[in-house]
Amino acid sequence: MNIPKDKQKQADICLLLESTYPYVRGGVSSWVHQLINGLPDFTFALFFIGSTRDDYDEIRYELPDNIIDLQTLYIMERDANLTPRAHKGDKTVYAQLEQMHNHFRDGNRLPPELFSSLTRLLAAPRELSLKNFLYSEQSWEKIRHDYLQYCDHPSFIDYFWLIRTIHLPLFALASVVNKVPKAKLYHAISTGYAGFLGSLMHRVHDKPFMLSEHGIYTKERKIDLAKTTWIADQGNLFKTGMDEHIGYLRTVSIHFFEALGKMTYAASQPIISLSEANREKQIIDGASRDKTVVIANGINLTRFEPIRKSRSNNPPPVLGFIGRVVSIKDVKTFIRAIRILCNHLPEAEGWIIGPEDEDQEYADGCKTLANNLDLQNNIKFLGFQNIDTLLPQLGLMVLTSISEGQPLVILEAFASGLPVIATDVGFCSGMILGDSEEDRALGAAGVITPIADPSATAHAARELLTEPGKWKTARQVAEARVDRYYDESLLFERYRERYNKALN
Repeated sequence: MNIPKDKQKQADICLLLESTYPYVRGGVSSWVHQLINGLPDFTFALFFIGSTRDDYDEIRYELPDNIIDLQTLYIMERDANLTPRAHKGDKTVYAQLEQMHNHFRDGNRLPPELFSSLTRLLAAPRELSLKNFLYSEQSWEKIRHDYLQYCDHPSFIDYFWLIRTIHLPLFALASVVNKVPKAKLYHAISTGYAGFLGSLMHRVHDKPFMLSEHGIYTKERKIDLAKTTWIADQGNLFKTGMDEHIGYLRTVSIHFFEALGKMTYAASQPIISLSEANREKQIIDGASRDKTVVIANGINLTRFEPIRKSRSNNPPPVLGFIGRVVSIKDVKTFIRAIRILCNHLPEAEGWIIGPEDEDQEYADGCKTLANNLDLQNNIKFLGFQNIDTLLPQLGLMVLTSISEGQPLVILEAFASGLPVIATDVGFCSGMILGDSEEDRALGAAGVITPIADPSATAHAARELLTEPGKWKTARQVAEARVDRYYDESLLFERYRERYNKALN
């Protein structure tokens, strides 16, 4: 659904959004909504990139008045009018593609001149068109050559279709470089396909382009690819090593998204992360250190003051999990932790608060697990809710994710006077234990646990709930930390400064 409010007006900033705002709820989408509302002096256009239109429903947010355009692109919907027709293909073009692939295969950064050449090829349909990619003799020979050269066990058919599937979106993105909403600045909220489009807009239209990463996109894609069933190999990412055990086809897919990340980093100025830890990961993945910047999340502290003031020093034995019910959030570890906790505190409850429609099969599996563990009276699946009404009823906030950036829900818990138990992913440790020396001196606002360890989660919850002194101390630290470091006014000030710098 496209709703241009003023086709003639150029926006200050065009946000490039992959599978997030405004059609999907969640942490990143909430952050985008917060940022737009917090900067009413700028006008925004939105360009949403999704898989197929059937995967998304209606807009999930009331769009602020300073959004003047919204456009969508569904990158997995191929043009039905394309019909097979033989092409020879340009050998020079495919020689350049081979050079580019060799750089990525060796783990090197793509030279600027080679990336400019790739951009020109994609933006000039006569040189490297979708038809050329799908039906040319050169394309066939390229795929066949790489299969024989590098692939030793999956079938050629599986390899052939994988290469087509992951590359097709690039042509969809290249086809819209002249249709993306007009803006003075382009801002991608991830690498991947959104970041690739931003790099195209920068190269083709000579527009400033900046990147913000909440999590590290390539890491999250590795996790998704390790679990997916549509790639026909036997790899398992969760054994002792990535490259040693993961199947070849999954490795190809991972390297593809790593390449998109490097292209995005090469074109972005600045490259923003939420924490120093994530900044270092970006640099390892190919970002130039001198272009990287840390801007932490922030929240509206005033909103949570009534909850904080009304909270008792006697925490109820209720553990809240707030987030999407999807595998990357590892809700099943939360459920198993509740089972262990209930063996010692039979009255304990676990409330799962978040949308269940993104991965219905996983959500159904969570409900089956809760029933199998005899937790019908202890686990509640509450769906998407206004958390302001639920936070006062919780005794602890719990995150069991296997990947995170800087979760807003932790800051919301802190602001409402709630200690947090979280896995050691993303910036969770920095938020709960402190980031700087000065911050760490405040103390611990909860407990950090290993990934996929329900026993450690249950033990931490039991200790905090049954020892009021520890819970009260963690609460005091949480409130002090969020007040000192995470007021949203700091977030708005820093982005306003970055936007003005880029626009001028």
